[in-house]
Amino acid sequence: MSYAMQLLIHRGDFCHGHTLIPLALRSLLRTLSSGPRVSHSLRESYQLLQLELPDEGESSPAQVKEAYLRMAKLYHPDSGAATADEVLFARVEEAYRAVLAHQSRLQSCGGSMEDEEEKVKGVAPQHRHYLSYEGVGSGTPSQRERQYRQFRVDRAVEQVLDYRQKEHETAAAAEGALVERDVRQRSRQIKVTQAVERLVEDLIQESMSRGDFRNLSGAGKPINKFEHNPYADPMTHNLNRILIDNGYQPPWIVTQRDIREDIAQIRERLLQGRARLVDPMNPREHAQWQQLCGVVADDLMKLNKTVDNFNLIAPMLTMQMVHFNLEREIDRAEKAAIQGRQERKRERVREWEEQRREREREREKRNQHSWQGGLLAWMQNLLK
Repeated sequence: MSYAMQLLIHRGDFCHGHTLIPLALRSLLRTLSSGPRVSHSLRESYQLLQLELPDEGESSPAQVKEAYLRMAKLYHPDSGAATADEVLFARVEEAYRAVLAHQSRLQSCGGSMEDEEEKVKGVAPQHRHYLSYEGVGSGTPSQRERQYRQFRVDRAVEQVLDYRQKEHETAAAAEGALVERDVRQRSRQIKVTQAVERLVEDLIQESMSRGDFRNLSGAGKPINKFEHNPYADPMTHNLNRILIDNGYQPPWIVTQRDIREDIAQIRERLLQGRARLVDPMNPREHAQWQQLCGVVADDLMKLNKTVDNFNLIAPMLTMQMVHFNLEREIDRAEKAAIQGRQERKRERVREWEEQRREREREREKRNQHSWQGGLLAWMQNLLK
């Protein structure tokens, strides 16, 4: 059946009940009119929109509209896509109108061709209405613009997150390769260690078979290693004992010992320098004391930096130290010097008292010897 026949049917009064044509005959006429006689241009329109051909199946208006929007987002000049093409979009829009007109002719039962054309134009969506701002948002143009800006921000954030995730995955893959290499090296070291352990075990067994361990001191006696702390972990205690026996000391202990030795030397230097000077000091001695204080100030500045490093590695907060102050150290040295002078003075007084007592004892001994000698001489003269 030709297109003219279809037009006659549409223009007739078949659908208005004037002529009773069975529904089966009407569907047959529609099938005959739309199936084998579809034009080549209409087929191209269906293929351009990626829809099924009329002879293969029917597409609903919603499917046609969805296909049009999908193709328009790809080829519209204002879509911002890489595949944007103005000529191809014009072909898509023309194909959409043609397919919509064809489906309208198939579904419609009355009206003239001009009325159907106007109806199709009224139903066809404007591409700018659906494609502005990539089809995002709803409402007024200003509202859609704000929604589109937020959409672009969210999309940019997602792209940044995807990029960072890919970077992390790449770094993790590289780290995994390094870990795998470390595992191979560690397994090689474990094999060597196991070989050494087997060798040591063989040597121990040979020594036991020869009886080298029979005369050991403490054989058969309990090992009293944890008498000082019965709650200590044996493994931790043995590890600490091995480290101590081999001369190992933690860095914070070494730093603490160095700080104590340095401050002891500084204090001894201040004390000796102040003890050599009289009180009150003359100008020359005062200049010497100021020079010594300047040298000690530089040493204390270096020592305070060491104290800062110690506080960073100290295992407990109570072990941390405060900075050493030059004024406090000078006061300490002056007090120690005064105390030393007083102690030396008391020592000299004690020595003088000892010497006086010694002289008195010697004088008493001499007097006693002289009295005994005179008495002996008087008795001898009396006997004569």
